[in-house]
Amino acid sequence: MHVIDSHTGGEPTRVILDGAPDLGSGPLAERARRLATEHEGFYRSIMLEPRGQPAMVGALLVEPVDPSCVTGVIYFDVDAVLGMCGHGTIGLTVTLAYLGRIGVGCHKIETPAGVVTVQLHDTNTVTVTNIESRRVHSDVTLDVPGYGAVTGDVAYGGNWFFIVDPSPILVETGNIRRLTDMTIAIRKASIAQGIGGELGEPIDHVIFQDASPDPAVHSRNFVLCPDDNYDRSPCGTGSSARLACLAADGALPPGEEIVQHSVIGSAYRLSYQPGPNGGVIPSITGQAHIMAEATLIFDDTDPFKEGIEL
Repeated sequence: MHVIDSHTGGEPTRVILDGAPDLGSGPLAERARRLATEHEGFYRSIMLEPRGQPAMVGALLVEPVDPSCVTGVIYFDVDAVLGMCGHGTIGLTVTLAYLGRIGVGCHKIETPAGVVTVQLHDTNTVTVTNIESRRVHSDVTLDVPGYGAVTGDVAYGGNWFFIVDPSPILVETGNIRRLTDMTIAIRKASIAQGIGGELGEPIDHVIFQDASPDPAVHSRNFVLCPDDNYDRSPCGTGSSARLACLAADGALPPGEEIVQHSVIGSAYRLSYQPGPNGGVIPSITGQAHIMAEATLIFDDTDPFKEGIEL
């Protein structure tokens, strides 16, 4: 299996170029469903140690339905197939440029959540214009075992987020374990209490927003992903959901750019324009760097061929 690894603000992406199961044709959302329900062992074996690493997201290249797109892609981590991935789209765009498949300029990429536009500025810098994002519920209070009442917003940016602002724990690297434990508890509580999207979609990510000590930075965040790892980047779909909340609160005007840091200090530049359906069209600019080009080998005699399951 031929793969190329990159990282976006510290968050790894593994682009799978060949060796994947046949998912058939039709809408990407349906092919993503087949990957999730029929090929779980395949995608987990790529993400699990020793072949993968914590926080890694896979990007499986597939034929797009929309002929104007340079590729289709299905994203996944070790525990879930994702509708969209912002850092992964930045990493994928830089990877396609590395392969000589695209050049500087605007391109379209089809995801299960919809078609997104990418602007490749240079070898490493990409702006993603995401799908329309929206806030669905504001000031929702959860009863979180071990923590008590926690209030936040439910928003969609390609994945489903519960966003707590301000963070009940200081967002800094020394608190990563505490931040992880509390956000896991919040996600479990949201699912148990039926808090999610309009059609009952469960929360898959939790964000804690915090002020930044740097006056040039709007805020910093801690983002819990479906695999219970934290996002090293500021999270593209999470930043999209966050922009929808800021817009709904009148806290950020259209077109004004802000800087969002992750818990490790990596940066995205964010802005939005009003969407046609009452949400926002987010713009996320970040950088990705190629780390490796490799052939993954699946040896039948390897006791950990399918990955290390703990």
